[in-house]
Amino acid sequence: MGLQRCVPFLKPAAGFLSSASRRRTHRAANNMAEEAKKLAAYAAVDNHVQNNQVVGVGSGSTIVYAVDRLAERVRQEKLNIVCVPTSFQARQLILQHGLTLSDLDRHPELDVAIDGADEVDADLTLIKGGGGCLTQEKIVAGCAKHFVVIADYRKDSEALGQQWRKGVPIEVIPMAHVPVSRTIAKRFGGEANLRMAVSKAGPVVTDNSNFILDWKFERADNWKEVNTAIKMIPGVVETGLFVGMAERAYFGMEDGSVQLPGLTGNVVSSWRVGLQRCGESLQHEAMVCLEIIV
Repeated sequence: MGLQRCVPFLKPAAGFLSSASRRRTHRAANNMAEEAKKLAAYAAVDNHVQNNQVVGVGSGSTIVYAVDRLAERVRQEKLNIVCVPTSFQARQLILQHGLTLSDLDRHPELDVAIDGADEVDADLTLIKGGGGCLTQEKIVAGCAKHFVVIADYRKDSEALGQQWRKGVPIEVIPMAHVPVSRTIAKRFGGEANLRMAVSKAGPVVTDNSNFILDWKFERADNWKEVNTAIKMIPGVVETGLFVGMAERAYFGMEDGSVQLPGLTGNVVSSWRVGLQRCGESLQHEAMVCLEIIV
């Protein structure tokens, strides 16, 4: 009889275990994405950063791993590297890792800039600005001889809008956000909404003291023309469309590899990374593989 009275209390436990299982699955997916970000960041830093260079440091969650690897190489290889940040976050990362901080006044020409992206299409056209740093990111990228993008597998798309559903960020002068929003919707369709802050009342304010509109577009046939047209609207500071700027994109994949799409010629390159789990640590062995397609 005692066991029979306990049975009803066991049923909610089964549901609880199911919920716990879902949380574990969610954590596993997040861990996989974070590891993919790390693989892409490490590969890009190892392939593109050399001694005596000026490096543009991007913003966002993936760039954290790039700065980790950059600082590690500076310590181990005694590299002389100067870093130019794209945001307050990037500046703090550079200082926290003891790297040499500079700016575009002192170093207006960069050897390479490394940054993340919210989405990358087959032509290496990017949507950036999910973190609100698009203007400074584009300025720094434009000053670099080489602009390299790092991301995880979730950011890789055939066409913009397939993966990233939050729209194209557009930085605007605060007083112009309503007319700019109306003009974009009228000329290009969709809707451009003022981005509201989460931990403060009112809208998000950029490092440049401006507002951000997120344009949820319906379609676009020519991103270069759209980007130019939007930038010509009075009150627009910059768009999160990076067209024809990225030279290379590194995508960390679920299987532990890093793919590099968009290479010229018939060359497919991948960064094969073997992962050996030892407790909670990860040991990396990396090798660049080039395959010539006949």
